[in-house]
Amino acid sequence: MKKIFAAIGLLLILQNAWAIDIREAKAQGLVGEANDGYIAAVQAPASAEVRALISDVNSKRKAQFTRTAEKTGTSVAQVANRFYELAIQKTASGNYYQDAGGRWKKKKKTNARRG
Repeated sequence: MKKIFAAIGLLLILQNAWAIDIREAKAQGLVGEANDGYIAAVQAPASAEVRALISDVNSKRKAQFTRTAEKTGTSVAQVANRFYELAIQKTASGNYYQDAGGRWKKKKKTNARRG
């Protein structure tokens, strides 16, 4: 019986090791920052692994947006919109984001201004 639990535990650990993370998925162009404050697949159809990542990240974001909205007396949509604005600023060059019209854009490198 102990061997079964050990095998299941090992399987769970290995499953997590194989699972793609959000940074990797963004770097590969699989997901991007959607204009609603959540992440979405850049190209359809997304693999089951990517869909699971999107679901996990978005459920955590929604919970955080809800807590923030309750604390600040605003709506979840307002919090999500503000998060989207900040996420776009922090999006790494080469990663994708949706513009206001829902089109996917690849963030370009920005040159630092010399003064």
